[in-house]
Amino acid sequence: MSIETLSVPDLGGANDVEVIEVCIAVGDDLELEQSIVVLETDKATMEVPCTKAGKVTAVHIAEGAKLNEGEALVDIEIAAGDSAESSAEEVVAEPEPVAEEPSAAPVPEAPADAAVESEVDIIVPDLGGAEDVDVIEVCVSAGDEVAEGDSLIVLETDKASMEVPAEHAGTIVSISVSEGGKVNKGQSIGRMKTIATAPAVSAASPEPVAAPAAASPAPEASRSGEAKLAPPPAKIATIEDGPETAFYAGPAVRQLARQLGVELTEVKASGPRGRLSKEDVRNHAKTIIEDVKSGKLSSGAGIPAIPDVDHSQFGPITIEPLSKIAKITAENMSRNWLNVPHVTQFDDADITELEAFRKSMKAEAEKRGSKLTPLPFLIKAVAATLRAEPSFNVSLHSDGENLVRKDYVHIGIAADTPRGLLVPVLRDADKKGLWQIADEVNELIGKARDGKLMPKDMQGACFTISSLGAMGGKGFTPIVNAPQVAIMGVSKASIQPVWDGKEFQPRQMLPLSLSYDHRAINGADCGRFFTHLVATLSDIRRLLL
Repeated sequence: MSIETLSVPDLGGANDVEVIEVCIAVGDDLELEQSIVVLETDKATMEVPCTKAGKVTAVHIAEGAKLNEGEALVDIEIAAGDSAESSAEEVVAEPEPVAEEPSAAPVPEAPADAAVESEVDIIVPDLGGAEDVDVIEVCVSAGDEVAEGDSLIVLETDKASMEVPAEHAGTIVSISVSEGGKVNKGQSIGRMKTIATAPAVSAASPEPVAAPAAASPAPEASRSGEAKLAPPPAKIATIEDGPETAFYAGPAVRQLARQLGVELTEVKASGPRGRLSKEDVRNHAKTIIEDVKSGKLSSGAGIPAIPDVDHSQFGPITIEPLSKIAKITAENMSRNWLNVPHVTQFDDADITELEAFRKSMKAEAEKRGSKLTPLPFLIKAVAATLRAEPSFNVSLHSDGENLVRKDYVHIGIAADTPRGLLVPVLRDADKKGLWQIADEVNELIGKARDGKLMPKDMQGACFTISSLGAMGGKGFTPIVNAPQVAIMGVSKASIQPVWDGKEFQPRQMLPLSLSYDHRAINGADCGRFFTHLVATLSDIRRLLL
């Protein structure tokens, strides 16, 4: 093992470059090209990649610090084999000799300068070795007047966002790239018309002597992996609808925003000079999620709204306002559908014996003044199954990290009323007999249809039953009513031939569909729940066990 220090690479002549993000910490295992730190000058935002793989043992930088070329970034522990291999590959470039400039010779007085107009290609500069770089913004169009240094296009790699500046002042003749396109070094992206001042050359003028470039491009990456930075003056891509909406975001922040589906123009920046940080993006995403959960957002949490359509163009229409209950139901269903990963499982329960027993009790029910429908049997069977398989009698805690287990069994019953869908709750269903359940359910449904339910009558359910039996149908997929984690749909029973091992027998089969929240319940839980429930409905004597 050996400890090596990674330093700040060539910054293209920039000094006192600000650290806007430290991407690693002591103990992290670094891979080649993994970002160590994000730097920002007044011209560019760039990420400094790791040039060697290893484990971080010390970090010498912090956000807000100022760095210069050669200063220490981090210490990393490198395996002996890796270090030797890396050292063997390192190549030290010999400095190229620079021709000495000849002494200045007297230059005779030149005649007046002449204006020369020409068209030149706009060429993509050195991109630090990056290929197929994304164009994220085109800043000019044909006919625009630009000054030297004005931004023409904005590019983004996985390491930096940069703007390609105009090398000359002039007029844009054409632009051949568009937003979303890709460019490479040396590619022509358009043409521009320039006006240069060309001095007349005197016969006595000496031959021009090549001088070293005033500013050389950023160095190519060495074989040891030294970082390579783009040479053109680059500044971070900004979107400016006005002075108050300008924002600054580095590549790592932009990448996170894309992953989370966050629109950066909507994020409130907390950094200096309006700079956006990863934490700003995360907080914005968290706020959206909280708003969805609380019902503040009902349009799909960032999902594009359904476009408005003028239906009157197709024929006569009438506009009817939704009732308050219908609006609340729509919001709740949208919120639950967007937040709950639904799974629906189907099964049929043989209720032949149950129906025979229920019908045999018809006279006694009338004598008691009770109405014994299949629903009390379903409620009693579900209550018993929730006790036998408690994995369904839970809720996810709002923090997303805990499960709330319930030691009570309250059953919600979806009821169709003139005012809309209401779900009164029968409390302690596991502690009540069939007659009591039948009487209380009939009372609750009557109150729902008469508009006499109180808020407390519709709260605290552990599980909901939604029955469409009287209306027909072979099955449907009910939506889980969070914070509950399951809901059962009941369709219309029918006589079907069932094989008993020797022959087909006519049996009365009840289609059931069970939707559940896959964050809290898995398939095996549902299998056990459904098996117990179907067995109980098929032989109600099990309720005595």
